[in-house]
Amino acid sequence: MIHKIIEFSAKNRILVIVGVLVLMAVAVYTLKIIRLDALPDLSDTQVIVYSRWDRSPDIIEDQVTYPIITALLGAPKVKAIRGFSDFGFSYVYVIFEDGTDIYWARSRVLEYLSKIQSRLPQGVQTELGPDATGVGWVFQYALVDHSGSHSLDKLRSYQDWTLRYALQSVQGVAEVASIGGFVKQYQVTVDPNRLAAFGLSLNEVAEAVRGSNNEVGGRLLEWSGAEYMVRGHGYARSASDFEKIVLKTGAGGVPVLLTDVGRVELGPEIRRGISDLDGLGDTVGGIVVMRHGENALNVINRVKQKIKDIEPSLPKGVEILVTYDRSDLIHRALETLKDKLTEEMIVVSLIILIFLWHIPSAIVPIATIPISVLIAFIPMYLLNINVNIMSLAGIAISIGVLVDGAIVEVENAYNKIYHWQADGRKGDFHEVRLEALKEVGPSVFFSLLVIAVAFLPVFALVDQEGRLFKPLAYSKTLAMAIAALLAITLDPAMRMLFTRIDPFVFRPKWFAWIANKTLVGTYYSEERHPVSRFIFKIYEPVCRFVLKHPKSIIAASFLLVAVSIPVYFKLGSEFMPPLKEGSILYMPTTLPGISVTAAQELLTTQDRVLKSFPEVERVFGKAGRAETSTDPAPFSMMETTVILKPENEWRPKKRWYSSWAPGFLKAMLRPAWPDTISWEDLVHEMDFALRIPGVTNAWTMPIKARIDMLSTGVRTPVGIKISGSDLKEIEKIGAELENIVRNIPGTRSVYAERVAGGFFVDFKPRRDQLARYGLTIEKLQSVIMSAIGGENITTTIEGRERYPVNLRYPRELRDDMDRLGRVLVSTPMGSSVPLTHLADIEIVSGPSMLRNENGFLTGYVYVDITGRDIGGYVAEAKKEVAKKLSVPTGYVLQWSGQYENMLRVRQLLQVIVPITLVLIFVLLYMNTRSAFKSMVVMLAVPFSAIGAIWLFYFLDYNVSIAAWVGMIALLGLDAETGVFMLLFLDLSYDSAKKAGNLKNIGELDEAIVHGAVKRVRPKMMTVASAFIGLLPIMWSTATGTDVMKRIAAPMIGGLVTSFLLDLIVYPAIYKLWKKKTII
Repeated sequence: MIHKIIEFSAKNRILVIVGVLVLMAVAVYTLKIIRLDALPDLSDTQVIVYSRWDRSPDIIEDQVTYPIITALLGAPKVKAIRGFSDFGFSYVYVIFEDGTDIYWARSRVLEYLSKIQSRLPQGVQTELGPDATGVGWVFQYALVDHSGSHSLDKLRSYQDWTLRYALQSVQGVAEVASIGGFVKQYQVTVDPNRLAAFGLSLNEVAEAVRGSNNEVGGRLLEWSGAEYMVRGHGYARSASDFEKIVLKTGAGGVPVLLTDVGRVELGPEIRRGISDLDGLGDTVGGIVVMRHGENALNVINRVKQKIKDIEPSLPKGVEILVTYDRSDLIHRALETLKDKLTEEMIVVSLIILIFLWHIPSAIVPIATIPISVLIAFIPMYLLNINVNIMSLAGIAISIGVLVDGAIVEVENAYNKIYHWQADGRKGDFHEVRLEALKEVGPSVFFSLLVIAVAFLPVFALVDQEGRLFKPLAYSKTLAMAIAALLAITLDPAMRMLFTRIDPFVFRPKWFAWIANKTLVGTYYSEERHPVSRFIFKIYEPVCRFVLKHPKSIIAASFLLVAVSIPVYFKLGSEFMPPLKEGSILYMPTTLPGISVTAAQELLTTQDRVLKSFPEVERVFGKAGRAETSTDPAPFSMMETTVILKPENEWRPKKRWYSSWAPGFLKAMLRPAWPDTISWEDLVHEMDFALRIPGVTNAWTMPIKARIDMLSTGVRTPVGIKISGSDLKEIEKIGAELENIVRNIPGTRSVYAERVAGGFFVDFKPRRDQLARYGLTIEKLQSVIMSAIGGENITTTIEGRERYPVNLRYPRELRDDMDRLGRVLVSTPMGSSVPLTHLADIEIVSGPSMLRNENGFLTGYVYVDITGRDIGGYVAEAKKEVAKKLSVPTGYVLQWSGQYENMLRVRQLLQVIVPITLVLIFVLLYMNTRSAFKSMVVMLAVPFSAIGAIWLFYFLDYNVSIAAWVGMIALLGLDAETGVFMLLFLDLSYDSAKKAGNLKNIGELDEAIVHGAVKRVRPKMMTVASAFIGLLPIMWSTATGTDVMKRIAAPMIGGLVTSFLLDLIVYPAIYKLWKKKTII
């Protein structure tokens, strides 16, 4: 069939070329509309159930979070459920299996919620969070008032009621969350003594306020042929409106107004989140949360355009300052990949020109590169794969391999045409050329197909690693599949169309000379080819030596493999290499129970220190939570996004070449020996500068942190989850783990959550006293909620703006325990009783925030590491913990964070890699029809492992999922080099046998030398194009190359050793195999 396709393409070359041109035009259009992002969407399908209720964490856990989690445990396709109970809020994160449609998942959660909703306490407001995750935090900003004329509450009002809705209307935006500043609140502060004097209870005041802040409609009236809509106004729109509210009518018909029993003033709503800009103090900001599955770059661009449209109408002197913009990372990453792709294309093209030494022949493989890459974007678009670091990386690691088929085809055609000329041009030139293409066409197609199919097991990866590497696998497989098709369609068509034998003879002669060199070229014999002669001088003596000592050579090669095995076990391990995002996320944690004022002071201090570093452009920090269900952070957890300047503006670091090397040489040496401080150096300095007592530091990056928190719930590289039934025991185990892990080498910081470390003022009712005064528990609790805590009893409606109205006793009555005890409670008899007579008041500690995983109480231990690989660190930590910690019955430790992902990948790879090898063997057998040949080709796998292992060792890289993806890609390349080596050995053997030149061992050696040495140039050309095509990746320090280097490194190292050993070992094996036919 392949022969027929080649023949059809060769005879209908115009049709084939026009078809390819049409596809290229479609591909160009596709590039304009395809989605762009920095990384693939790594977020799990997640549905957030968000509940609000002004209660303590333990009450919310018992009455809201736990019932919701247990109701959802039976939902279909649910992978995990995590619950968080904080003061006033409950968050339940339902994580679904990979590939679940988010809107199907939301429907199922709503269905299961409907069963539990009626059983939740009165007053609980439960809703689904946005169709987004924390990974969708793509854009953040702050409102800066340069005039100083706008207060924080005015800026917050503008953010909440104008700017937020303007940005939320942008296509692709799920939510705009406000942070910082003050939410305006009408505070009704009543004096309990005055209430007692007028015979009023707090509940009566609340009812009066609610009843005096409303508007109604009286349907319609028809007068004089027109209808009039009836309205009854009654909204309170100012403090004076509230003060005039009538509470009751006193003696003599004198009304008792609200102003008679208290005062009404404007103040701030209780705050659960604060922010800071550059260490300058409280700032109003916003977070744009992108909808799940949207194109990040397009969404950000639309948001920026909306902000530009809004700017003329901003309050005077106010500026919207960008504090985080993911589009910058997207542009830098994509530019890096584009540059690397361009460099690879140029380098590979030069290699082809040099090795072929024949411009007309070189045009075919050179043209194949951009055409394959371009057309690959069409199926990528149809499969909804966006253009990102990983999808472009898949193409980047394929550049050198895309042309292998074209190289072998044109080189074989080149060789056949030379012999046709040397033999007196017997037969039709076109038939010779076509026969040459058909001779190697099937092997070329199968070798490229093997490379493509060998990568298919990557599609078996699941969860985060699957979402990360499937775009790479798709793009690489698609590019290789297209290259395989072009090798049997476009390449024969171009070769048949553009090949010319007879030279041009027109005038002027110099122009004819240029035309001949460019369009005709000179055909050399393999012995006279300029490149071949150089290679022969080196390789032929080696090959002849190998044929004299075949068994010793084979034994030595296997010894090399054996020596490399211990080195592999010395390599570190990690889940994923870091992707430097150009920004740092500083996530310190302090002890629970910190107040808003103390948190603001601590946050400002930290941000001021960070802003003092010359590498830092901007600092935007927050403590507590933003107004979004995607952010469950308590006050004790802070997040500061540190935007860094370009690396070339960082402080210099003296290198051995700094004082004497000229600029161009420094640029060449800089990738290997950077002359500015590194990201790790900067983080180390920041960590040292921010060692504040009571604060535990953690350093990561924005996208990485949100992905980690979404996938495992842990924001540090290593986490330990303690699950059990008793919070105090969980905290005790966590504290012991903290002390053990702190002493392990490589620990930068460790923090065990103080799950029972919150502070509480407990009111324990005296039931006998309540009975004496005719009071119920509910009446007592209403005083505790309203008078002491302050309760929002209604909401004002002022145009588009809404503000809460809060009712409470004066602050001076709540300053200490004694005054709390003197708070008066109204009784049914009309008297007032001090609170201390009705309840015991005491200060206790308790849970500040509760975690619930799949129905079990859980505490986290966060471990940040430096200078060590995750796998080695956790292995040592596990030994120490097992030795020093005795875990009580009923409690479970789970090592989580990136380590949890790493374990899952390791188990999966134990299945995937063998399947890949079997798949390659089956394909090889289908091509060669020989089990022995297939086994010989498979020997390239251990040979390539030698180079991959040693290069990783010398580069000090850890083994990660990225490295294994590179190894899987290498398996296909190994098979290809082996196939070509055996192909040329077989062609030479068959030719010698046909000529009757295989009568003894000497003639067999000559046939093998001819197949190995005389045809080494095309084999070396294919390997060199793949090898050198990957080098620009290794030499780059730009954004996005961190992951690509780990993929490219095993391919580069493996190609070198695999090819060298193929050149040496294959002739030896081939001789021992064919020797039997001679004897």
